[in-house]
Amino acid sequence: MNAIKFVENDLASSTNTAHFKAGDTVTVFYKIKEGDKERVQQYQGTVMQIRNSGAGKTFTVRKMSGNIGVERIFPISSPFIDKIEISKKGSVRRARIFYLRERTGKSARIKEKKRTVTA
Repeated sequence: MNAIKFVENDLASSTNTAHFKAGDTVTVFYKIKEGDKERVQQYQGTVMQIRNSGAGKTFTVRKMSGNIGVERIFPISSPFIDKIEISKKGSVRRARIFYLRERTGKSARIKEKKRTVTA
């Protein structure tokens, strides 16, 4: 079993990913190939959950497109992810915040975590 973990960690390309958790607002820069051209598309939303560990680790991002919620699952070790930027740190009590699916308006907001500055 240790040999499998060793190979997974060796093949994983998630060396430069940001540390985030559920409730954070992130922007995922995702590479898209169209014919022989390649471009980077941004997908900004709230992290709903983080699943698994190692090479199979995935995270779900939910964004609102008009009045419709769109969720997308990204594998962390994907070579198509260019970078991940954290816009806001959210303050939530749960690791999986599926309760946001039923909420709209003010009740769907997530408090921003206050950052303390030490001198």
